[in-house]
Amino acid sequence: MPARLAWWGGLATLALAASTAACSGDDEEAEPVERTTPTPAVHPPTPPTEGTWWRPTKGLSWQWQLDGEAIDQSVDAEVFDVDLWATPNATIQALHDQGRKVICYLSAGSWEPYRPDAGDFPAEVKGGAVEGWPDERWLDIRRLDVLEPLMAARFDLCRDKGYDAVEPDWMDSFQQDTGFDISADEQLRYNRLLAGMAHERGLAIGLKNDLDQVAELAGLFDFSVVEQCAEFDECHKLQPFLDLDKPVFHAEYDLETDEFCAESRRLGLSSIRKRLELDPWRETCD
Repeated sequence: MPARLAWWGGLATLALAASTAACSGDDEEAEPVERTTPTPAVHPPTPPTEGTWWRPTKGLSWQWQLDGEAIDQSVDAEVFDVDLWATPNATIQALHDQGRKVICYLSAGSWEPYRPDAGDFPAEVKGGAVEGWPDERWLDIRRLDVLEPLMAARFDLCRDKGYDAVEPDWMDSFQQDTGFDISADEQLRYNRLLAGMAHERGLAIGLKNDLDQVAELAGLFDFSVVEQCAEFDECHKLQPFLDLDKPVFHAEYDLETDEFCAESRRLGLSSIRKRLELDPWRETCD
């Protein structure tokens, strides 16, 4: 269901040129993956009541731009959700100077060959191809011994670039055809680990989709990012976030605004209509 990365063809060239390790790893992806025993988390998640990270409240307006182009700062939104690597530090600072909050987008459940750190992911944690993105591979989220330091480095970069929050994508691997036998409990363990890592760095964190685990995770995560919940009649599953006065940043692609905005207003969602390429264009429910 996530709809990012349609634009990455051009950016991939730049990233791959900077990382020969990422290039040399392409051939081995077709080989069968060795399934290994999961390793427990090294660090427990930080309780959500500690720390001084940003705690957004229900009803904030938002913009979601992941097309690899310069961020359109003229968009009237309180929160901007943009790519970790593609967004320059100067843009983040400019948005802050305008009173905006900025969310750091990255993938936590899939391997992307064009990312600068792609060569750091060993073959054994790469599973089947992600439907719709044939060059992308699912990650074995049970392998916390491997993924925890890799995600920690990404979260460190989010913090160091001045982001206010992080949006890790693919937080519902247990419901996907990954090639790994991932349970719901293992997904919860991974998601809770990521929440703790974000909070340890002074970052808020959003739960991306994963609607069937909202009840268990809404108290730990600071906001939700959800796609197409109106189209699939699932927006009511986000109620635990709303009951805690936490925002649900919601995007639809195929529905017209008059098909979902009335319900969005009733529930208190922060809803927009976007194109699949996630360029600057959007329609709001205002």
